Amino acid sequence: MTVTQTSSHPLRVIVIGAGMAGILAGIRLQQYGYSDYVIYEKSDRVGGTWRENTYPGIACDVPAHLYTYSFEPNPDWSRTFAGGAEIQAYFERIAAKYHITERVRFNEEITHCEFHDGRWRVRTSRGREDEAAVIIAATGVLHHPHVAQLPGLDSFQGACFHSARWDHAVPLAGKRVGVVGTGSTAIQITTALADKVGHYALFQRTAQWVMPMEDRPYTDEERAAFRADARKLYDLRAQLDTDFQLGAQAVIDAESEKMKRVEAYCLANLENNVRDPELRERLRPNYRAGCKRLIFSPNFYQAIQHPNAELVTSGIREVEPRGIRTEDGVLHELDVLVLATGFRADRFVRPTTVLGRDGVNLDEVWADHPVAYLSIAVPGFPNLFMLNGPNGPVGNFSLIQIAESQVSYVLQLVGQIRAGACREIGVRAEATADFEAARAEAAKKSIWATGCKSWYLDKHGVPASWPWTPSRFFEEMASPHLEAYEQVG
Repeated sequence: MTVTQTSSHPLRVIVIGAGMAGILAGIRLQQYGYSDYVIYEKSDRVGGTWRENTYPGIACDVPAHLYTYSFEPNPDWSRTFAGGAEIQAYFERIAAKYHITERVRFNEEITHCEFHDGRWRVRTSRGREDEAAVIIAATGVLHHPHVAQLPGLDSFQGACFHSARWDHAVPLAGKRVGVVGTGSTAIQITTALADKVGHYALFQRTAQWVMPMEDRPYTDEERAAFRADARKLYDLRAQLDTDFQLGAQAVIDAESEKMKRVEAYCLANLENNVRDPELRERLRPNYRAGCKRLIFSPNFYQAIQHPNAELVTSGIREVEPRGIRTEDGVLHELDVLVLATGFRADRFVRPTTVLGRDGVNLDEVWADHPVAYLSIAVPGFPNLFMLNGPNGPVGNFSLIQIAESQVSYVLQLVGQIRAGACREIGVRAEATADFEAARAEAAKKSIWATGCKSWYLDKHGVPASWPWTPSRFFEEMASPHLEAYEQVG
């Protein structure tokens, strides 16, 4: 199916969010000839995750040359896995190049969306009312911080903040710094700070498997070669894509040989790089590698063994004015307490109130757990499409590749409206139910279903992610099956 590039039917589109996917949506809307669109952004800059998270050591765990828009390669990435500031600068540069920034209404969060008579009517935090035929929700996944409810947290007399709200005004040199959590964020903070503060304490509830990786800088000569010969950059990206997809295929089959090799790499990393047998055992997870999102780090084990560093595995009893007291009775005195306790990964477009056809509330539809057809559309909410929505391949793909394919898919659906084939297009309940049943069944074979607790699991313990191969996802995104959609008007 092709998208009509021109039409006598003007069509207005509202995009929610100016992160990676929102910028992309704006670019593609322009390229497809949609001149009447606006992007609402709750913050004061574009960038999404990379604007929100500025903690020491932040980097992407997808190779930089794969974590770029396919149409905007960057020959000047400084290293294999780019840091957060570098990624943020990339998105700001691309948004400016394509004049996306001019289309964004900053510091204006959409608080209410309601579908009525074939149109979406929205209300913003500033009281503005707007309406459009279509909404594209590019609201991201990991941006609502989950703040652990530790007893006594309010009593702490030092500096305390969530990792996604890093207070750069707080000095760290010579300070006693404690970090609660052991996900990717905490691991990156550890590698960045363990040798730069007076004392560093990592409070671990659950040990993590760590996948070794080479994160080498690109030389001046390599970057010059990328600039001079676009083919070199294309070939590198293609190789990275092949390697990444092989890894993605491993996690969907817990018994595959690929998955067993991943586990062997992680085990060898632990065994070969942690000298102290007692520390090694405290760092050894009691579940299979990959069951939680794999941690990629070239030097975490080295950092946690630094003389300044301490791994605390006794549970947290309470926070006191001078630090954290653990279940073994020890008071760990701290000057700075960082909560690297993750995000509310089930929010998606919420907390915005979204009312679909006949006033159905998205909160009620998702009361059990969030569900969407191909992670894009929800029955009862016509002309509303999500990028990186529920049950998509967030755990094993590059999010940019996902978003690019999803935007193309969504604009083919929107093209039906613009071409005059219908006024409303929404996924059928039966198609969604069939998809979700097949997805949940397939997910039971994945590594995520092998017995650990993780943010991939819904409240029933079923992995809430894409359980099939990357190639199947991209095939699905190539062209919508219009029989799965109801077209009205």
